[in-house]
Amino acid sequence: MHGKSCSMDTNPIYDELPSFNRITLTTISSDENEDWLHPVLEIFRPQPAPELMKKSRLYLLPSLFNDEFDPDFAPEPTSAEELPELVQWCTNFTRNVLEVYAGRRQAGQLSKQFHHQILSELIKNSGSEKEIGKVRNLHISQPLDGICETTVTVRFGDRLRALLFRFEGVDKRWLCTALRLL
Repeated sequence: MHGKSCSMDTNPIYDELPSFNRITLTTISSDENEDWLHPVLEIFRPQPAPELMKKSRLYLLPSLFNDEFDPDFAPEPTSAEELPELVQWCTNFTRNVLEVYAGRRQAGQLSKQFHHQILSELIKNSGSEKEIGKVRNLHISQPLDGICETTVTVRFGDRLRALLFRFEGVDKRWLCTALRLL
């Protein structure tokens, strides 16, 4: 236009197609919410999936034996998932109880593992056997979550007897709520 002819020459820098090397994206931050920190973006943040309901317990209250409790301090039922493994627990518990029956262990040492009424029955029977019984079989049943019923066959000399337990998950521990030596 001012005396020169305008040619549509292309710029030689862009005549060749660009070549790209491989681009690798790396995460700078491990905070998944970092992209949503701006106040305007907050309204567009994806909503988290609703949490699934907790597994329901099949019983409402542990055995209370007519004890009265302040509601804030009442025993709390506990799921079996939050309690010690049953086979090892029952094996150790059986051994300890058999030692009490033989008079080789003080029943008071097991006080945290028993309801106080069941412990008083065990104290009455302490020393009632001449020897520590030998465990033959251990049968464990969990009829409900947080409840264990155990039958143990025990040999006392020539006599075979059954030892029965019922444990309930209370306050994050197994508590013996029934005990019978047949």
